[in-house]
Amino acid sequence: MDIAEQNKAVIRRLEALTAGGDPSELDELCSPDIVNHALAPDKRNGREGTREFLASAQRNPGGSWLRSVVVAEDDFVIQFGVRQAQWPGRTFRGFDVPGGPYTADAVFIYRLVEGRIAKRWAVRDDLGMLVQLGALTPTAGVSTKRPTVARSVGPKPSS
Repeated sequence: MDIAEQNKAVIRRLEALTAGGDPSELDELCSPDIVNHALAPDKRNGREGTREFLASAQRNPGGSWLRSVVVAEDDFVIQFGVRQAQWPGRTFRGFDVPGGPYTADAVFIYRLVEGRIAKRWAVRDDLGMLVQLGALTPTAGVSTKRPTVARSVGPKPSS
């Protein structure tokens, strides 16, 4: 297995941990000084901060990928797709957000060093989540429905 495939396997193991499993596996998956840019500003970095995040994710299960693509090259792994989850109802980035289901686009970017996650970034549609859950109300005339994206591969069929 080449390095890119090995790194993708590490990310799959981390993803499985968010649904349950032994948090001590983080010792194998993450470097001790991991910088997790995806954590809330008040959370600490390092493996312990990621362990706290993992414990929170395991207490509020239910998030999963509806669609996902994982791409790896050298020491980077990028995971993109649409996630669905159940928000437990609590404050999020200064907004009181009621509980409920939502879907959101998400991109997670990982940099691995010697087979362990050293850095993690996230780009999420938090605004879309806040609107879906009713924490924000869009201006009149703006649709809150998620657009359907049609994908095609290859040339258009001839008529």
